[in-house]
Amino acid sequence: MPKKYREFLKSSIWKTIDFSTTDQSRGVRPPPAEKPFNPEDRRINLIKPRDWESISEVSVETAIAQRKSRRSYTEDTIKLEELSFLLWATQGLRGKRSAVRNYRTVPSAGCRHALVTYIAAFRVEGISKAIYRYLPMSHQLVEVIIHENLESLLTQAALDQSFAGKSAVTFIWTTIPARMEWRYSRTSYKVIALDAGHVCQNLYLACEVIGAGTCAIAAYDQEFSDKILGIDGVEEFTIYMAPVGKFNNRSNK
Repeated sequence: MPKKYREFLKSSIWKTIDFSTTDQSRGVRPPPAEKPFNPEDRRINLIKPRDWESISEVSVETAIAQRKSRRSYTEDTIKLEELSFLLWATQGLRGKRSAVRNYRTVPSAGCRHALVTYIAAFRVEGISKAIYRYLPMSHQLVEVIIHENLESLLTQAALDQSFAGKSAVTFIWTTIPARMEWRYSRTSYKVIALDAGHVCQNLYLACEVIGAGTCAIAAYDQEFSDKILGIDGVEEFTIYMAPVGKFNNRSNK
């Protein structure tokens, strides 16, 4: 394998960028921190942290020690409260200082948060089967699209990894690179990948709290995944997936 491909992992590029030429330095307004939506689209209010009743307390030590990739799920549904917790844990808003900075439950380079969270909901209590997008600013879901045979579409999108369509819900993260490029130019792409890792690790730990399992998926059909989300694949494209479902303790030891 040519060693040139390793350069992406290095920080050498920071020495080559003239940051005075970035959109931020030139006074260009930043891209919106949340992707716009049609006000007429169906939205679902999620349960807020201070209103949770069934989310148990699990120590960080326990969650880390128990964390593992789980690909076998039961037919159990996930409660709306549990989904609310998972979404908050992975992209929830902690505080908003300005249009440029909004603080979330995961770190992001320069507070740019270039990721967007979609879910394919199969078995979520009180939610019909469809693809939704998370709105972190209001802690809501907005319905994106209803597909026939959603389970088989997700399996196909995950290159026939069947557990992607057998979960209760599958998280699909996209990126809008312009949010990061506004500040960091060509250095954006490494940190976007790092941000995705932060988000998915939070999902792993949050799943341990609710007695669910997940398994990150980085091998997927790029074009097909973008198509089923209805995104253009250029200004926004899929970057990561993670199915979530309840699991049988005996089969996952």
